[in-house]
Amino acid sequence: MFMSKGESIGKILEKGKKLFSVEFFPPKDHAGGERMLKTAESFQPYDPDFVSITYGAGGGTRVTTMHYAKLLQEEHGFEVMPHLTCVGHTRDELLTILEDFATAGFCNIMALRGDPPRGETQFRPIEGGFSYASDLVSLIRENFPHFGIGVGGYPEKHPEASNQVTDLKNLKTKVEAGADFITTQLFFDNQAFFKFVSDCKNAGISIPILPGLLPALSLGQVKRFCSMCEARLPPELEHHLQQSQESDQPGIGADWALDQVKELLNVGCPGFHLYALNKSKSTLKILEGLGRKRS
Repeated sequence: MFMSKGESIGKILEKGKKLFSVEFFPPKDHAGGERMLKTAESFQPYDPDFVSITYGAGGGTRVTTMHYAKLLQEEHGFEVMPHLTCVGHTRDELLTILEDFATAGFCNIMALRGDPPRGETQFRPIEGGFSYASDLVSLIRENFPHFGIGVGGYPEKHPEASNQVTDLKNLKTKVEAGADFITTQLFFDNQAFFKFVSDCKNAGISIPILPGLLPALSLGQVKRFCSMCEARLPPELEHHLQQSQESDQPGIGADWALDQVKELLNVGCPGFHLYALNKSKSTLKILEGLGRKRS
């Protein structure tokens, strides 16, 4: 059995090390779980600083998230950051979940409001629940001060925000509630990220911002994700993905993300976060391209 370091991500960032992290989602069945753990095993030689695992709408994957978070920690030795959302939970239920996370040895939480449950278009808190991620951040900081807390940021604006100014104001509220760092939603144009970082600085947001990147697997996939988070699909990438689809040429998305990571690190970003979608091939290609494999 491996042992995780038990470090707050905020503390790791304070050391000035360039972070690498990867995100998983809870599998739907045992076979999917085996594939996810095999993918996780393939990342071990690259020594991720932490891995995260998402949390289904309405707490639908609560048990599964906890199960696989423990396996990632205990069998692979990863520093694990479980996601937690406000959807479908009262304040007391959230405290119980946080206590479970603490008992399991996790010391980092990704605090999110969460998306509306499937079939609903608007977020509605349940009675006794929270309306905003900032409420969840405050709850964690007040009751579990040792936890490192991450929050989400949208380089190209949250879909529900009326404008960028309002979106940054909401982000600042989460930061002031006690967040340690921001991980962004996916983007394919680094200029959007650079502008976001500059806008955050001008708004008085000074905590580290980790760029979140998706190695695109197909044009259809990318268009779906872009529509969900208002990310812009650069015409050049769209053209390359269309061509690769017609010629069955793999690796376009990984190559694009690799170029993004290289530029981001060169200009001083604190690291990068990869949305691996429980698949290893594209992520490994990026890590190999960076020469990250430990000896």
